[in-house]
Amino acid sequence: KEAYKDVPVIIGGIEASLRRIAHYDYWSEKIRRSVIFDAKADILIYGNAERPLVEVAHRIASGVPVNEIQDVRGTAVIRKEPLPGWRGVDSTAIDKIGKIDPIYNPYGADDVGCSSYSEFAKAGIDLTKPQEVEAKPIMVQPPRQKPWEQTYVKLPAFEQVSVNKPLYAHASRILHQETNPGCARAIMQRHGDRHLWVNPPAFPLSTEEMDLVFGLPYQRVPHPVYGKDKIPAYEMIKTSVNIMRGCFGGCSFCSITEHEGRVIQSRSKESIMQEIKDIRDKVPGFTGVISDLGGPTANMYRLNCKNPKAEQTCRRPSCVYPTICEHMDTDQSPTVELYREARNLPGIKKVLVASGVRYDLAVEDPNYVRELVQHHVGGYLKIAPEHTEEGPLSKMMKPGMGAYDKFKEMFDRFSKEAGKEQFLIPYFIAAHPGTTDMDMVNLALWLKERDFKLDQVQNFYPSPMANATTIYHTEMNSLKNINKANSEVVPVPKGERQRRLHKAILRYHDPKGWPQIREALIKMGLKHLIGRSKGCLVPEESRDEQFKKPGKGGKPALSRHTGLNPAASAIAKTGKKPFAAKPSSKKGAKPAANDSSG
Repeated sequence: KEAYKDVPVIIGGIEASLRRIAHYDYWSEKIRRSVIFDAKADILIYGNAERPLVEVAHRIASGVPVNEIQDVRGTAVIRKEPLPGWRGVDSTAIDKIGKIDPIYNPYGADDVGCSSYSEFAKAGIDLTKPQEVEAKPIMVQPPRQKPWEQTYVKLPAFEQVSVNKPLYAHASRILHQETNPGCARAIMQRHGDRHLWVNPPAFPLSTEEMDLVFGLPYQRVPHPVYGKDKIPAYEMIKTSVNIMRGCFGGCSFCSITEHEGRVIQSRSKESIMQEIKDIRDKVPGFTGVISDLGGPTANMYRLNCKNPKAEQTCRRPSCVYPTICEHMDTDQSPTVELYREARNLPGIKKVLVASGVRYDLAVEDPNYVRELVQHHVGGYLKIAPEHTEEGPLSKMMKPGMGAYDKFKEMFDRFSKEAGKEQFLIPYFIAAHPGTTDMDMVNLALWLKERDFKLDQVQNFYPSPMANATTIYHTEMNSLKNINKANSEVVPVPKGERQRRLHKAILRYHDPKGWPQIREALIKMGLKHLIGRSKGCLVPEESRDEQFKKPGKGGKPALSRHTGLNPAASAIAKTGKKPFAAKPSSKKGAKPAANDSSG
């Protein structure tokens, strides 16, 4: 920027996407400005961004100065004032989640002022019978402007949200309500003497446009500059195929919705088959196995809202939580057809599905579960219940364990039908907002009862702009309306000690965590969970652990003369392990003072 003052600086990608407004940054533990200010960029492009990227490039190519490119959907810019002709709404006036604005009748009001069947019924008009209406001309009027068009929402300023947690939680709620391209308003947030202006999201790509993007002549190999170096990220994805983008799950800890959106954008089957052929023909050392046929969520391919009007105006953060929306299509037969055609391609031995499966959605279509389990599981299938307890699950916006149990029953049954021994591996998060120590203990007991020993677990880390990050920072339930009267206070595991404890409890089988778990259980009044019985979580302290305990000053216990611990001292002297001296033959004699049996 210093060297080339006249060259436009445009930033994008997931980091810019998730830092487009004032946000909590976990690593610095403070509220940071929108990254467009810190990066001194001219335009921030958020989301997958093919549309805004092309439009901005064309405008620049046609000679439009970058400081005049201010109204492109899917971009954020810095301004002194709102765009001309736009009207503002204060964010506190619209904080009502789930509200669906009406779709206006493009032909204007009729004689009785009715615009729906229910309104006609109230007016005493039965539309099922022929109506005797006097013939008269009808004047067709242009559609009235929808309430979200050319409207911006004024968020609390950066200076306010950086010191006021309720305002930060409120701003986060508003941002997540304004993510549907069909009805999202622009967002304006003051930073000092300037304003951040975030235009509404870009419209999703059609199937034809998705095919165009994925059909570009990618080489499918690392850049030659890397030479023969092994690149772990490339090894992981070199034979995987992305069939769709977006996710309507709305999990609070996940940033997919904020980046890719809730509307599923799917490729055509022909485009996907062509990519599999390209992998077969171009990827060096291809063994005939497609490592993944999926996306953000494996079983959302071609699933969309069945009601276009509802889809355009919906502000729900999730289409499947707390229950699956009645408008959501749950027929996963297009995915089944895709799987069958993919595995029947010449040169393809196996097609695996490694992407996450939304199991509460999968159980709605048993035929999909059968196809997945019998043909596309490599012995193990990972799914993510994330937790067993209602407290954290409600803050994650994840279903209860009933859906998991139903999916497991199907998984086991269909595996048995296929004559395969396969295993379901559940995935869990420790230290998520809303999780208490007791929640973690209950989860660990659930795992132990089923003999699950998790080697790879993750602690929750707050990513910018996610709902769970807002809860982590504010300790308020921003999934509900924020106000001083009834805002829910959420327990949040913070600090290295508690976060390590939650992870240790999740890995209850690892002896390294036993001392910390025992200490916590005693403090919680759960000492009965320490022992060797079946219902205990961890064993009691062994003699070996006691022996290895540090002495005073944090050093190992040493003998007085040798500087070694007593057992080591005896071995050093004799080369043998210490043994018990023979007891005296005299009746009532006591063992010698140095008798190790004493």
